[in-house]
Amino acid sequence: MTPLKKAELFAKTKHGGDLNEIGISYSNHLENVVSRLKSLGVIDEEVLCAAWLQDILEDTDTSFDELFEKFGRRVSTLILSLTKTKLVIDTNDNTTLSLTKKRTVSKKQRQKEYGIKIKESETDAKLIKLCVISANLGTLKTIVISKTKKRRILRELRYYLSIIEKDLTNYTKYPQTITLLETINQNLKIQNQTIMKLKNKSNTGTKKI
Repeated sequence: MTPLKKAELFAKTKHGGDLNEIGISYSNHLENVVSRLKSLGVIDEEVLCAAWLQDILEDTDTSFDELFEKFGRRVSTLILSLTKTKLVIDTNDNTTLSLTKKRTVSKKQRQKEYGIKIKESETDAKLIKLCVISANLGTLKTIVISKTKKRRILRELRYYLSIIEKDLTNYTKYPQTITLLETINQNLKIQNQTIMKLKNKSNTGTKKI
């Protein structure tokens, strides 16, 4: 079994039939992300493995040590860059990294810390995040959720895009990245406009009553 197939099966087994925050199964979401990376021309197996495993530390009982043992240092560190949790690095041991969940922080602080982590991550981690944003926008087009929740998710996606956009604009390894960035920005604009129209229509209806 190839490492990529191993990562796919491990992710599907760990996530099972669970749904992510938006309401799509993790398996479908992760498959959408990996598909987008491949469409950009990504063939680096470690990057594709990390895409399959991006939510494994945050949303399952998988430990970092287990991940490190199964998939190695680079895949594991890429996943750390995509994980909203506190990091503890043992500076006295260069052979491994350890992840622990420390004190509970507010969602706002957690998002801020995650943004810093994404900004400081390597370009391949940013590329995975870009495809996550694209996949989530695709899901938001079709799934039925409240306007409040949709606005919040779109706001978060814009925030993360603002962090990675400049670095990826200058990333010449995968030329199609520019096209994806343009598509994402246009999609964000359209979905925000749609929400505003629905909001205005709702407000107008309320005033008439």
